[in-house]
Amino acid sequence: MRNMLRPAGALLLVTLAMAMAMAACGGQAPTATGTGPAPAPSPSPSPSRLSATPAETAAGRPPGPDRSDIPWNGSGDPYNAVVALDDGRRVAMHYRRGEGLYEQHSGPRDGGWTRPRLVYGTKTEACQGIRLRAFGETVAATADFGPYCSDGEPPMESVAAVAVGDLREWHHHLTRSFDGWERVSASQDGRTITFRRGSTTLRWTVSGGFTK
Repeated sequence: MRNMLRPAGALLLVTLAMAMAMAACGGQAPTATGTGPAPAPSPSPSPSRLSATPAETAAGRPPGPDRSDIPWNGSGDPYNAVVALDDGRRVAMHYRRGEGLYEQHSGPRDGGWTRPRLVYGTKTEACQGIRLRAFGETVAATADFGPYCSDGEPPMESVAAVAVGDLREWHHHLTRSFDGWERVSASQDGRTITFRRGSTTLRWTVSGGFTK
C-alpha cells in the first residue's frame, strides 16, 4: 500500500510546484528557457542620393556627369563612359539625343564636374559604345552615329577626339561612311595618338593635330 501511495504523492508535489510557478508568472504557463528566435535584422540603409559639394553648388554644377536620355535595357551603359587619369582626374562622355557627343571632367582643381561641353554636334542617332582611353595627360575618345544604329545598321559618322593637359580644348576628326575605329594607341609620352581599323589609320599629334 505504501508503494502505491508514493507515486501519487510525487504527482501531487509536481502539481503543486506547477501551480506555484503559474501564479508567480501571472497565470501564464512558464516557457522553456533559451535565447529564443533572433530578432529580425533591420533593413540595410539604401544608398543616399549623390549630393553636390559646396563648391559644385556655388558654381551651379551638377553633382556628377550628366546621363544620356537614350534608353538602354542591356547590361552596362554603352551611351556613357568614364575614364580615370593618373593624376586623379576623371573624364566622362555621354550622348544627347539630337545634339551629339558631350564631355565633362572632374578633379581637385575643378571644384567638381565641369559643365557639359559639346565635342561633336549632330542630330543623327547615336550608336552604342563610347570608348575612352587615357595616356598620361592625354585622353582619346571614339564615338559613332548613324541614322538607324539602334536597328543594327552600321554607323555613318565616326568621330575620333583628343584632349591634352587641362582638357579644356577637344580636337575631333570625322570620318563618314565608316564602321568606326577599333583600336587606339599612344606613343610613350602620350603626344601621338593613333586610331586604327584594319589597315586604315588616323594620327593625332600635339604639334600637328589630326593627319591621315
